[in-house]
Amino acid sequence: MSDVVQWLSKTLSDWLVKDGPPPNSPLCDFKRLNFELRPGDVLLVEGRSRISEVIKIITQSSWTHSAIYIGRLYDIRDPDLQALVATHFQGDPSEQLLIESLLHEGTIVAPVSKYHMDHLRICRPTGLDPDDAHAVIGHAIRGIGSSYDIRHLLDLARFFFPWAILPRRWRSSLFEHNAGDPTRTVCSCLLAEAFNQVNFPILPFIDRSDDGSIRFFKRNPRLFTPKDFDYSPYFNIIKYPFLGLDDVGVYRRLPWCDEAMMYNDNESEFTEQAQNYCEPCATVTHLHEVKPKTGDETYQQLENKT
Repeated sequence: MSDVVQWLSKTLSDWLVKDGPPPNSPLCDFKRLNFELRPGDVLLVEGRSRISEVIKIITQSSWTHSAIYIGRLYDIRDPDLQALVATHFQGDPSEQLLIESLLHEGTIVAPVSKYHMDHLRICRPTGLDPDDAHAVIGHAIRGIGSSYDIRHLLDLARFFFPWAILPRRWRSSLFEHNAGDPTRTVCSCLLAEAFNQVNFPILPFIDRSDDGSIRFFKRNPRLFTPKDFDYSPYFNIIKYPFLGLDDVGVYRRLPWCDEAMMYNDNESEFTEQAQNYCEPCATVTHLHEVKPKTGDETYQQLENKT
Protein backbone atom coordinates (compact mmCIF):
# COMPACT_ATOMS: atom_id res chain seq x y z
CA MET A 1 0.00 0.00 0.00
CA SER A 2 2.84 2.36 0.88
CA ASP A 3 4.39 1.80 -2.55
CA VAL A 4 1.13 2.82 -4.21
CA VAL A 5 0.90 5.95 -2.07
CA GLN A 6 4.49 6.88 -2.89
CA TRP A 7 3.87 6.33 -6.60
CA LEU A 8 0.74 8.49 -6.53
CA SER A 9 2.54 11.18 -4.56
CA LYS A 10 5.48 11.26 -6.99
CA THR A 11 3.20 11.24 -10.04
CA LEU A 12 1.14 14.12 -8.70
CA SER A 13 4.26 16.01 -7.65
CA ASP A 14 5.86 15.63 -11.09
CA TRP A 15 2.65 16.82 -12.74
CA LEU A 16 2.40 19.87 -10.48
CA VAL A 17 6.00 21.02 -10.89
CA LYS A 18 6.39 20.51 -14.65
CA ASP A 19 7.27 23.87 -16.20
CA GLY A 20 5.28 25.37 -19.01
CA PRO A 21 7.00 27.12 -21.94
CA PRO A 22 9.03 30.27 -21.17
CA PRO A 23 7.58 33.64 -22.19
CA ASN A 24 8.32 34.77 -25.73
CA SER A 25 9.06 38.28 -24.48
CA PRO A 26 11.62 38.36 -21.63
CA LEU A 27 10.76 40.76 -18.81
CA CYS A 28 14.18 41.04 -17.18
CA ASP A 29 17.79 41.33 -18.24
CA PHE A 30 19.24 38.18 -16.68
CA LYS A 31 22.89 39.12 -17.24
CA ARG A 32 22.54 42.48 -15.47
CA LEU A 33 20.51 40.94 -12.66
CA ASN A 34 23.11 38.20 -12.24
CA PHE A 35 25.86 40.80 -11.96
CA GLU A 36 23.92 42.74 -9.31
CA LEU A 37 23.27 39.82 -6.93
CA ARG A 38 24.91 39.94 -3.49
CA PRO A 39 25.07 37.17 -0.87
CA GLY A 40 21.98 37.40 1.34
CA ASP A 41 19.70 38.69 -1.41
CA VAL A 42 16.30 37.05 -1.80
CA LEU A 43 15.48 36.16 -5.39
CA LEU A 44 11.80 36.05 -6.35
CA VAL A 45 10.68 33.91 -9.28
CA GLU A 46 7.49 34.01 -11.31
CA GLY A 47 7.11 30.29 -11.90
CA ARG A 48 5.68 28.55 -14.96
CA SER A 49 4.46 25.28 -13.46
CA ARG A 50 0.93 24.19 -12.56
CA ILE A 51 1.67 24.59 -8.89
CA SER A 52 2.89 28.12 -9.59
CA GLU A 53 -0.49 28.96 -11.08
CA VAL A 54 -2.13 27.68 -7.90
CA ILE A 55 0.16 29.82 -5.74
CA LYS A 56 -0.65 32.88 -7.86
CA ILE A 57 -4.36 32.37 -7.18
CA ILE A 58 -3.90 31.69 -3.49
CA THR A 59 -1.52 34.56 -2.73
CA GLN A 60 -2.92 37.00 -5.32
CA SER A 61 0.66 37.64 -6.47
CA SER A 62 2.80 36.86 -9.50
CA TRP A 63 5.69 35.73 -7.30
CA THR A 64 5.46 32.00 -6.72
CA HIS A 65 8.92 31.06 -5.47
CA SER A 66 11.69 32.55 -3.35
CA ALA A 67 15.32 31.54 -2.90
CA ILE A 68 18.33 33.02 -1.16
CA TYR A 69 21.55 33.85 -2.99
CA ILE A 70 24.66 32.52 -1.22
CA GLY A 71 27.31 33.67 -3.69
CA ARG A 72 29.93 31.39 -5.22
CA LEU A 73 31.45 28.46 -3.40
CA TYR A 74 34.57 30.43 -2.48
CA ASP A 75 32.43 33.29 -1.05
CA ILE A 76 31.33 31.11 1.88
CA ARG A 77 33.50 31.97 4.90
CA ASP A 78 32.88 28.94 7.10
CA PRO A 79 34.90 25.96 5.78
CA ASP A 80 32.36 23.47 7.18
CA LEU A 81 29.50 25.22 5.39
CA GLN A 82 31.59 25.46 2.23
CA ALA A 83 32.24 21.72 2.40
CA LEU A 84 28.53 21.04 2.92
CA VAL A 85 27.62 23.05 -0.18
CA ALA A 86 30.39 21.33 -2.18
CA THR A 87 28.94 17.95 -1.18
CA HIS A 88 25.59 18.87 -2.73
CA PHE A 89 26.87 20.81 -5.74
CA GLN A 90 29.57 19.36 -7.96
CA GLY A 91 29.47 22.04 -10.63
CA ASP A 92 31.86 24.88 -11.44
CA PRO A 93 33.08 26.48 -8.14
CA SER A 94 32.68 29.91 -9.76
CA GLU A 95 28.97 29.26 -10.40
CA GLN A 96 26.57 31.63 -8.64
CA LEU A 97 24.44 29.59 -6.24
CA LEU A 98 21.04 29.64 -4.52
CA ILE A 99 19.51 27.75 -1.64
CA GLU A 100 15.87 26.92 -2.33
CA SER A 101 13.14 24.58 -1.18
CA LEU A 102 11.22 22.74 -3.90
CA LEU A 103 8.17 20.54 -3.72
CA HIS A 104 9.71 17.52 -5.40
CA GLU A 105 13.32 17.93 -4.21
CA GLY A 106 13.30 19.45 -0.74
CA THR A 107 15.96 22.00 0.21
CA ILE A 108 18.79 22.04 -2.34
CA VAL A 109 21.70 24.03 -3.77
CA ALA A 110 21.09 25.22 -7.32
CA PRO A 111 22.79 27.53 -9.82
CA VAL A 112 21.16 30.89 -10.46
CA SER A 113 21.44 30.13 -14.17
CA LYS A 114 18.55 27.64 -13.95
CA TYR A 115 16.21 30.65 -13.92
CA HIS A 116 17.69 32.47 -16.91
CA MET A 117 14.39 32.20 -18.82
CA ASP A 118 12.17 33.38 -15.95
CA HIS A 119 10.88 36.69 -14.65
CA LEU A 120 12.98 37.52 -11.58
CA ARG A 121 13.30 40.21 -8.95
CA ILE A 122 15.94 40.90 -6.30
CA CYS A 123 14.81 41.75 -2.75
CA ARG A 124 17.79 43.08 -0.80
CA PRO A 125 17.60 43.33 3.01
CA THR A 126 18.24 47.00 3.74
CA GLY A 127 21.29 47.65 5.90
CA LEU A 128 21.93 43.99 6.72
CA ASP A 129 25.26 43.69 8.56
CA PRO A 130 27.82 41.57 6.63
CA ASP A 131 28.27 39.20 9.57
CA ASP A 132 24.51 38.80 9.86
CA ALA A 133 24.30 38.18 6.12
CA HIS A 134 26.71 35.27 6.54
CA ALA A 135 24.66 34.02 9.51
CA VAL A 136 21.50 34.12 7.37
CA ILE A 137 23.28 32.23 4.60
CA GLY A 138 24.64 29.73 7.12
CA HIS A 139 21.15 28.97 8.43
CA ALA A 140 19.92 28.37 4.89
CA ILE A 141 22.88 26.13 4.05
CA ARG A 142 22.29 24.00 7.16
CA GLY A 143 18.80 23.34 5.86
CA ILE A 144 20.13 21.56 2.75
CA GLY A 145 18.75 18.06 2.50
CA SER A 146 15.62 18.63 4.56
CA SER A 147 12.47 17.29 2.94
CA TYR A 148 9.55 19.37 1.74
CA ASP A 149 6.39 19.03 3.85
CA ILE A 150 4.14 16.66 1.90
CA ARG A 151 1.08 18.45 3.28
CA HIS A 152 1.96 21.31 0.94
CA LEU A 153 1.27 18.99 -1.97
CA LEU A 154 -2.15 17.93 -0.70
CA ASP A 155 -3.23 21.42 0.36
CA LEU A 156 -2.14 23.08 -2.86
CA ALA A 157 -3.54 20.42 -5.17
CA ARG A 158 -7.06 20.96 -3.87
CA PHE A 159 -6.97 24.60 -4.96
CA PHE A 160 -7.34 23.50 -8.58
CA PHE A 161 -11.06 23.57 -7.84
CA PRO A 162 -12.72 26.19 -10.13
CA TRP A 163 -12.87 29.05 -7.68
CA ALA A 164 -14.30 31.39 -10.30
CA ILE A 165 -17.80 30.10 -9.44
CA LEU A 166 -17.38 31.39 -5.88
CA PRO A 167 -17.26 35.01 -4.69
CA ARG A 168 -13.79 36.43 -5.33
CA ARG A 169 -13.38 37.66 -1.76
CA TRP A 170 -13.73 34.07 -0.53
CA ARG A 171 -10.41 32.92 -1.97
CA SER A 172 -7.93 34.23 0.54
CA SER A 173 -10.21 33.88 3.58
CA LEU A 174 -10.83 30.23 2.77
CA PHE A 175 -7.12 29.66 2.34
CA GLU A 176 -6.19 31.33 5.60
CA HIS A 177 -8.90 29.58 7.57
CA ASN A 178 -8.71 26.02 6.24
CA ALA A 179 -5.33 25.38 4.68
CA GLY A 180 -3.30 25.96 7.80
CA ASP A 181 0.32 26.92 8.23
CA PRO A 182 1.99 24.30 6.00
CA THR A 183 0.54 25.62 2.76
CA ARG A 184 1.39 29.19 3.68
CA THR A 185 5.08 28.35 3.98
CA VAL A 186 5.69 27.23 0.40
CA CYS A 187 9.42 27.84 -0.24
CA SER A 188 9.59 30.87 2.09
CA CYS A 189 9.67 29.38 5.60
CA LEU A 190 13.41 28.61 5.56
CA LEU A 191 14.22 32.14 4.43
CA ALA A 192 11.99 33.74 7.08
CA GLU A 193 13.58 31.57 9.78
CA ALA A 194 17.04 32.60 8.60
CA PHE A 195 16.27 36.32 8.87
CA ASN A 196 14.52 35.79 12.22
CA GLN A 197 17.76 34.27 13.53
CA VAL A 198 19.51 37.64 13.25
CA ASN A 199 16.44 39.70 14.25
CA PHE A 200 16.08 41.21 10.79
CA PRO A 201 12.47 42.33 10.25
CA ILE A 202 10.41 41.18 7.28
CA LEU A 203 6.81 41.89 8.27
CA PRO A 204 6.90 42.22 12.06
CA PHE A 205 3.98 43.15 14.29
CA ILE A 206 4.72 46.58 15.77
CA ASP A 207 3.04 47.47 19.06
CA ARG A 208 2.79 51.10 20.06
CA SER A 209 2.17 51.63 23.78
CA ASP A 210 0.32 54.57 25.28
CA ASP A 211 3.62 55.96 26.58
CA GLY A 212 4.97 56.11 23.02
CA SER A 213 7.29 53.11 23.30
CA ILE A 214 7.46 50.64 20.42
CA ARG A 215 7.89 46.87 20.52
CA PHE A 216 8.55 44.52 17.60
CA PHE A 217 7.16 40.98 17.51
CA LYS A 218 8.43 38.39 15.04
CA ARG A 219 5.89 36.92 12.65
CA ASN A 220 5.48 33.16 12.49
CA PRO A 221 7.87 32.09 9.68
CA ARG A 222 5.39 29.46 8.49
CA LEU A 223 3.01 32.23 7.45
CA PHE A 224 5.33 33.77 4.85
CA THR A 225 4.87 33.55 1.10
CA PRO A 226 7.20 34.88 -1.63
CA LYS A 227 5.26 38.12 -2.06
CA ASP A 228 6.02 39.12 1.55
CA PHE A 229 9.65 39.85 0.68
CA ASP A 230 8.44 42.11 -2.14
CA TYR A 231 5.92 43.81 0.16
CA SER A 232 8.25 44.26 3.13
CA PRO A 233 9.44 47.87 3.69
CA TYR A 234 12.73 46.46 4.99
CA PHE A 235 13.85 45.07 1.63
CA ASN A 236 15.00 47.14 -1.35
CA ILE A 237 13.48 46.00 -4.63
CA ILE A 238 15.92 45.78 -7.53
CA LYS A 239 14.64 45.32 -11.07
CA TYR A 240 16.47 44.93 -14.35
CA PRO A 241 13.97 45.11 -17.20
CA PHE A 242 14.96 43.62 -20.55
CA LEU A 243 15.03 47.15 -21.96
CA GLY A 244 16.29 49.46 -19.22
CA LEU A 245 15.05 53.04 -18.97
CA ASP A 246 17.78 54.53 -16.80
CA ASP A 247 18.28 57.57 -19.02
CA VAL A 248 15.75 60.39 -18.80
CA GLY A 249 13.18 60.33 -21.57
CA VAL A 250 14.63 57.33 -23.38
CA TYR A 251 11.21 55.64 -23.33
CA ARG A 252 10.15 58.11 -26.03
CA ARG A 253 12.59 56.41 -28.41
CA LEU A 254 11.47 52.83 -27.80
CA PRO A 255 10.39 50.92 -30.93
CA TRP A 256 6.65 51.30 -30.35
CA CYS A 257 4.23 50.16 -33.03
CA ASP A 258 1.11 52.24 -33.53
CA GLU A 259 -2.02 51.69 -31.44
CA ALA A 260 -3.82 49.72 -34.14
CA MET A 261 -2.74 46.58 -32.29
CA MET A 262 -3.02 46.34 -28.51
CA TYR A 263 -1.80 43.43 -26.39
CA ASN A 264 -4.59 41.90 -24.28
CA ASP A 265 -2.57 39.36 -22.25
CA ASN A 266 -3.11 36.63 -24.85
CA GLU A 267 0.56 35.91 -25.55
CA SER A 268 0.40 32.92 -27.90
CA GLU A 269 -2.31 34.44 -30.09
CA PHE A 270 -0.80 37.92 -30.08
CA THR A 271 2.70 36.66 -30.98
CA GLU A 272 1.39 35.28 -34.26
CA GLN A 273 -0.57 38.46 -34.96
CA ALA A 274 2.48 40.62 -34.25
CA GLN A 275 4.67 38.58 -36.59
CA ASN A 276 2.13 39.02 -39.38
CA TYR A 277 1.64 42.74 -38.71
CA CYS A 278 2.51 44.61 -41.90
CA GLU A 279 2.72 48.21 -40.69
CA PRO A 280 6.33 49.48 -40.39
CA CYS A 281 7.75 49.48 -36.85
CA ALA A 282 11.23 50.23 -35.59
CA THR A 283 12.91 47.18 -34.09
CA VAL A 284 15.85 46.83 -31.70
CA THR A 285 17.48 43.92 -29.89
CA HIS A 286 18.99 46.01 -27.09
CA LEU A 287 18.36 49.42 -25.61
CA HIS A 288 21.75 50.68 -26.81
CA GLU A 289 20.25 50.59 -30.30
CA VAL A 290 17.70 53.22 -29.24
CA LYS A 291 19.51 56.26 -30.60
CA PRO A 292 18.77 59.81 -29.43
CA LYS A 293 17.83 62.54 -31.82
CA THR A 294 20.82 64.65 -32.81
CA GLY A 295 21.08 67.74 -30.65
CA ASP A 296 18.39 66.64 -28.20
CA GLU A 297 19.74 67.49 -24.73
CA THR A 298 17.31 65.07 -23.10
CA TYR A 299 19.28 62.19 -24.59
CA GLN A 300 22.78 63.64 -24.29
CA GLN A 301 23.84 61.09 -21.65
CA LEU A 302 22.75 58.18 -23.81
CA GLU A 303 24.42 59.74 -26.83
CA ASN A 304 27.70 59.91 -24.93
CA LYS A 305 27.41 56.23 -23.94
CA THR A 306 26.85 55.05 -27.48
